[in-house]
Amino acid sequence: MITDVSQYAGQTAVVTGGAGFVASHLIDRLLADGLKVVALDNFVTGTRKNLEHLEGNADFRFIEHDVSEPFDVEGDVALVFHMASPASPIDYVEIPVETLKAGSYASHNSLDLALRKGATYLVASTSEVYGDPEVHPQREEYWGNVNSIGVRSCYDEAKRYAEAAAMAYHRAHGLETRIVRIFNTYGPRMRLDDGRVVPAFIGQALRGEPMTIFGGGAQTRSFCYVSDLVDGIWRLMRSDFHEPVNCGNPHEMSIREFAEEIAKIFEIELKVDDRPMPPDDPKVRKPDISRAKDVLGWEPEVPFDQGIRETIDYFRGVV
Repeated sequence: MITDVSQYAGQTAVVTGGAGFVASHLIDRLLADGLKVVALDNFVTGTRKNLEHLEGNADFRFIEHDVSEPFDVEGDVALVFHMASPASPIDYVEIPVETLKAGSYASHNSLDLALRKGATYLVASTSEVYGDPEVHPQREEYWGNVNSIGVRSCYDEAKRYAEAAAMAYHRAHGLETRIVRIFNTYGPRMRLDDGRVVPAFIGQALRGEPMTIFGGGAQTRSFCYVSDLVDGIWRLMRSDFHEPVNCGNPHEMSIREFAEEIAKIFEIELKVDDRPMPPDDPKVRKPDISRAKDVLGWEPEVPFDQGIRETIDYFRGVV
C-alpha cells in the first residue's frame, strides 16, 4: 500500500547529502508535494548551485554539516532520507575514508535521528552492492559478488553496511526503514567531472574530444532518468515495505552502444580513446524491477532519447 502524498502535507523531511545530484531533485519533489524540507550537506561532492533555486523558500532550510558527525534537527520530523555519500568512481577512490564514513557513521547518525523523532527512514543504497554480478539481471535476493578489499570496496561495502544498519535498527528498535538500491541514474545537475559515463561522454562530445572507453566498451549499464528514480524513491518511502527494492531502468546497453548514441545525437563521427578496464569494474548491470512493479506500482517512464537530450541541454550551459 502506498500512502497518498496528501498525508504528508506540512510535515518535515530531513535529507542528508541534500546538495547532491539525486537528493536535490528529491527535495524539489518533496517541496512540490507540500512537505517542509531540512537538508544537510558538507559539499564534499555536492554543490551549492543545486540548491540556489530554493533560496527564499520558506519551506526549505539548509544546514551545512558533515553528517558523519552527530547532528540534530529542531522540531518534529516525519521522514529521514539518508542520501549522503560520494557516488562516482573518481570520488570514492580519491576519498575512500569519507566514503566509508558516509555509509557507517553517517548511517548511524541519521538512523539515530529517525529513532529519536519517530520518523520513517530511507537509505539510498546502490546496485554496487551486487559487485561484479554472476546473476543477470540482478534481483534483490542476490547477495552479490564484491571484492571486499578492492579499490571500489570503500563504496560497495559502505553501502552494504548501511543496508545492514537499517535492518538492525528495524529489527532491534522497530524503526520503520526502507532500502532503495539505485542503478545508474542520469539527468541535469550531474557534475561534469564526476567520472561517470554520462557526463564524461557528453562533456567530451561538447569539447570535440574522443570518448574514453574502457576495456573495449562491451560492459553494459542501464540508465534511468532522475525524475523516474525520484518517483520510485518517494513511492518506496510512502510504502510499508522494509526490504531492499531495485530502482532503475531495465533498458540495457553496452558502453560502446551508449557512445554511439551520443555521437548520433551530436551528429559527429565517433572517435574513441581506448583504455584498459579498471579493476573490479562490473561487466554487466541491469535491474530486475519486478519487486518495484509489484510493491510500488513503479516503473520508469522517461524514454532514453528524451532524457539524454534534456541532460545534454543542461550540460551545454555548463561547458
